[in-house]
Amino acid sequence: MTNNGSSPACPIKSCTDTSWYADAHDIEYSTSDRTYSFYRCQTCDILFIVPMLWDRLGEIYPKNYYSYAPKKRGIVPHQRSLERRLLKLLASIPGDRLSVLDIGGGSGWMLDQIKSCSPRVGFTQCVDLDGAAQAHAVARGHAYHLGRIEQFDTDRRFDLVQAFDLIEHVRDPALVLRRIAGLLTDHGRVLISTPNFDALDARLFRHCSWAGYHTPRHFVMFNRQSFTALAEQSGLAVESFSYTPGATYWAASVLNAMRRLGLVEVSPQRLPYDHPLYPLLKASFAAFDFARRPFARLSKMVFTLSRRCPPA
Repeated sequence: MTNNGSSPACPIKSCTDTSWYADAHDIEYSTSDRTYSFYRCQTCDILFIVPMLWDRLGEIYPKNYYSYAPKKRGIVPHQRSLERRLLKLLASIPGDRLSVLDIGGGSGWMLDQIKSCSPRVGFTQCVDLDGAAQAHAVARGHAYHLGRIEQFDTDRRFDLVQAFDLIEHVRDPALVLRRIAGLLTDHGRVLISTPNFDALDARLFRHCSWAGYHTPRHFVMFNRQSFTALAEQSGLAVESFSYTPGATYWAASVLNAMRRLGLVEVSPQRLPYDHPLYPLLKASFAAFDFARRPFARLSKMVFTLSRRCPPA
């Protein structure tokens, strides 16, 4: 399918030089049979989904959605690496009493890890849409805002803000990044992870509902250059960057290809992550990505950001 009509405007700057990129379906949770389209903005170099169902989150995030589980470690293979990076970053921030904000932190399980490893962390805050997780987070000693980060009103400033696999889920990532920049202390840092649409698996499965699209839940997607540019325009500076393996995307994409060939069964009753082949595929592609990590653009990106100094 190609786009024969007028293309929708880019959600970042309302650019009009956008073009159809791919069609995709919800291959993970089968929330609907609808076909969604991704468009690419040539100016901002992003992908964005049409339609963007930001006002129907209850439909596109089912009750068995993976991030609603108490722990993510078994599902997100790069999580241990993120934890190590997070604790190392925390150690580099000066101060006797630090405040940490987790956007999309769910029940606060990552904040639990941080508090147990760093006695300097005196205040922890979750911002999330998951009402079921609120009681657990509060019981564990975390402040909790039930709602979007754009609606989070506080006078507190944070030494560390973490937003793992979140920025691609929001309809206005520039607004979210500006909000994050405004929540930082002078020495504050941000750790963000997000998919890379300019990866090998993204290209191979471009027209086969690449799992990294996470259709229809990923609204805006970036590559290294486009995210860096948006962060800088939003008052942030990139301090460090790395690619990390995207084994979950590989595994779910391959399972979907096998399903289309009639080789395996994947359905709402048997999600890709529950299929017996999934752990084997995930382990195999994790090894593949680790082997080519020094020279390849992998499908996960991790950025460390700080507040950008205004020009003198």
